[in-house]
Amino acid sequence: MASPSFEEFVAARADALLRTAYLLTRDHGLAEDLVQTALTKAYLAWSRIDGDPEPYVRRIMLNTFSSWWRRKWKGEVATETLPEHSAHDEAAGESVDLAAAVARLPRRQRAVLVLRYFEDLTEAQTAELLGISVGTVKSQTSKALAHLRIDPSLTTEVQS
Repeated sequence: MASPSFEEFVAARADALLRTAYLLTRDHGLAEDLVQTALTKAYLAWSRIDGDPEPYVRRIMLNTFSSWWRRKWKGEVATETLPEHSAHDEAAGESVDLAAAVARLPRRQRAVLVLRYFEDLTEAQTAELLGISVGTVKSQTSKALAHLRIDPSLTTEVQS
């Protein structure tokens, strides 16, 4: 079976790539940037990709995402006064939000959970994509799930 053209691949898989990128970045704009960067790099190498291009594009996304978190981030600036809280902030405190809890995990743990449980990859596939050992995938998964188990926003207490 011949590999799809770049245009066919983008038409068929762009939405799935964007969902994965959003789960990794937790920001729509960054997710779009991540997918665009990955597709640009894949386009330049398209003639050299044999077989299914999706693992190659996912690997580019993960490598790019990893390089972003290694960069020194200058997005926060200290101020004397705290910003006002919105009504959404107060309402969010009363609801259970798994996505927010996953977003609070360290990036590697979040990447492992996204690949293992959202993308439904095996431990070996996840390890290969992230460039880490299967043992590291297992330990990062275990640590991430342990963090989620004790996350206050996910625990429900029965009030009498």
